[in-house]
Amino acid sequence: MLKPVTTKLKNRVKNRIIKLHKKSPLVFISDTTLRDGEQMPGASMTPEDKVEIAKALAKIGVHSIDAGFPAAAPSEIQAIQRIVREVKGPFISALCRTTKSDIDSAKLALEEAPFWRRGVSLFIGTSPVHRQDKLKMSKTELIKLVTSSIEYARKSFDMVVFGPEDASRTEIPFLCEIYREAILAGATTIGFPDTIGILTPAKVKETLFKIQDHVPEMDQVLLAVHMHNDLGLATANSLAAVEAGANIVQCTVNGIGERAGNASLEEVVMALKMNQDEFQRQVNIDSTQLLALSRLVAQRSQIPVSLLKPIVGENIFATEAGIHQDGLLKNPQTYLPFLPDVVGAEGIKLVLGKHSGKKAFSQRLEQLGLRLTKEQVNQITDKIIDVEKECWKDADSLLIKTSHDLFDVKPTYTFGQ
Repeated sequence: MLKPVTTKLKNRVKNRIIKLHKKSPLVFISDTTLRDGEQMPGASMTPEDKVEIAKALAKIGVHSIDAGFPAAAPSEIQAIQRIVREVKGPFISALCRTTKSDIDSAKLALEEAPFWRRGVSLFIGTSPVHRQDKLKMSKTELIKLVTSSIEYARKSFDMVVFGPEDASRTEIPFLCEIYREAILAGATTIGFPDTIGILTPAKVKETLFKIQDHVPEMDQVLLAVHMHNDLGLATANSLAAVEAGANIVQCTVNGIGERAGNASLEEVVMALKMNQDEFQRQVNIDSTQLLALSRLVAQRSQIPVSLLKPIVGENIFATEAGIHQDGLLKNPQTYLPFLPDVVGAEGIKLVLGKHSGKKAFSQRLEQLGLRLTKEQVNQITDKIIDVEKECWKDADSLLIKTSHDLFDVKPTYTFGQ
């Protein structure tokens, strides 16, 4: 019969994990698609959706999953319980307000997870506007509530995150004070959220350096960041946080989330992978699964991905410009930051249109089985280059018809293959 795990042993395991993470060159990716991402209007997901996405997140190698907000609804608890049972690997956390009832709901949702794979993230607004207008609490009252909530959470969880909502608009001295008190109360990770996405990379680094300088207890805990994209800077701000020593970066797939969304997981991952010389940090994410994960989240959340979305947008490997097409045909690296297979994409797409070059037309004619001379290709190109925009929606049919009209040739393949 197994002996029960003692508090002393749990503390040793917890401290060992934190120490190893602090020394590690890895940037740990935490995903909040299932919680903050789902808060995007229209992105509601079923428990089945959440389990499938959680499995994909585990497969790609995320360190932790913010699985939901248990106090929001019974379905949230059920979804988290299923994730605990069916998804192996990542650390699973749940979001809670600084209330006992929220923490109790999280305990119910996560009770089947082993102690080293479960935790809670506690949040409360700390900026002047939150304290005065939303909470109507003094600084002293706020600190007391935070510390008592952390102490209560530690009775059920060995890993407790404290993230002050609207940290980026909170006075630095008070932010440092509440961080110190949270750590003394038992928080194992300190979160820094830019809740309304107002920071710039320079301000992120300046703020995080000040926090680490004025909170000596930070060497006992992990530092996590959570950036919103209201100014389009969430990815840049996350990278700045890594430069400033952040251990954990929280993101969402496709950047979905409140208002303009969150830091995009695929953008942060690829920026770190491609710039290790600058950041001197690594990330254990299988980038070849990024496109598949993006498509899964788009399907399950019913939030489409923009054609222009970095890393996973349809246009990232597509071009209509003749100069670019010529370069890509000679060497794909001429106009690509990385090859398609790096993120699991099918390949380069040369889109035919009025900006296309003759080499792209020649390649496509050959693929269609139309064996033509260079001069014939030139004549076809000259004939169709100024056709109306609508005609380019079916470029293959346009090429086939023009080839037949000019030279009475037909494709040697079965149309549609």
